[in-house]
Amino acid sequence: MKFYNFLIVAFFISVSFSCGDNSDVFKGDPVDNMDNEVVTNSNFPLSDPKNEGSWVLNTDISDEFDANVLDEDKWQIQGKDGVYKSNFIGRAPSQFSTNNAIVQDNKLKILTKWEPDFNFHPTRTQTVNGVVYKYENITTAAVISKKQFRYGYMEIKCKSANTQITSSFWTTGLRSSELDMFEMFGGHKTSASWRKRLKFNIISWDPDNYYYQPDGKGPVYTDNIQVENNTADDFHVYGFEWTSEYIKIYVDGVLHPEGTITKAALTNNGANPEKWVTDTDYWIWFDSETFPWLGIPTAADLPTPAEYQIEYIRVWQKS
Repeated sequence: MKFYNFLIVAFFISVSFSCGDNSDVFKGDPVDNMDNEVVTNSNFPLSDPKNEGSWVLNTDISDEFDANVLDEDKWQIQGKDGVYKSNFIGRAPSQFSTNNAIVQDNKLKILTKWEPDFNFHPTRTQTVNGVVYKYENITTAAVISKKQFRYGYMEIKCKSANTQITSSFWTTGLRSSELDMFEMFGGHKTSASWRKRLKFNIISWDPDNYYYQPDGKGPVYTDNIQVENNTADDFHVYGFEWTSEYIKIYVDGVLHPEGTITKAALTNNGANPEKWVTDTDYWIWFDSETFPWLGIPTAADLPTPAEYQIEYIRVWQKS
């Protein structure tokens, strides 16, 4: 664990959520030391160094990843012992492998490999935009918290993988909803915007909800949160304050200018209550997936495994 004093300096410019490569981005100066590394204090959120929010660390879900192996009392590796939460084996053509979630150099690493000899599911497929994809060639991984929680401040220090694969931090509830804090695509081959983007989503998985995602009426909410730097270049700290009334998104301790989603605004002051679906208990997920509509890695892209690296996850809740 690291304990440092730190300074927060914020400078904002306009934000554009266009998919073009010339979109403007959030300019929040990170807290850094002489090595230009974001410095954090493990006691409190980076955005609240005086703990004015009266936060208490939830040690059941927080992890510094400073042991030699993953703490499997806290974390489930998707597929371990044949167990797949939500029956999710990965997004085709990639499939989750238990060998691709490792703790190394005091970090959790989600690896993406070109591995055509892997024991892929022989019959299962996924269809995207009319194209049928089978599971082949690419392995990734998913790690899921074994305990749930409701509301709090989630802070992750990470660097996305530098290939055409997502680096994601998200949650699921029991047959209820999903909150995607981010889906990063730091290795996009052509789009500078995607390389500097946190794809944020709120999704309903309740079939009785009008915005149930598989019916095509969802997602409840989606946004492209543009940041200053390519997410695969350096480690940055991403914070998410989740309450019954709002969600706020922080980058390196600074509230993003487009990072406040309120219940009042989303539901039109209660006129459309089915749009607020996050009042539930959640499990945390870290994973990498192939998104065919954004490009799929080739063998040439993966001469060595790509790494989505997570230095820590800290979850605080109100005392």
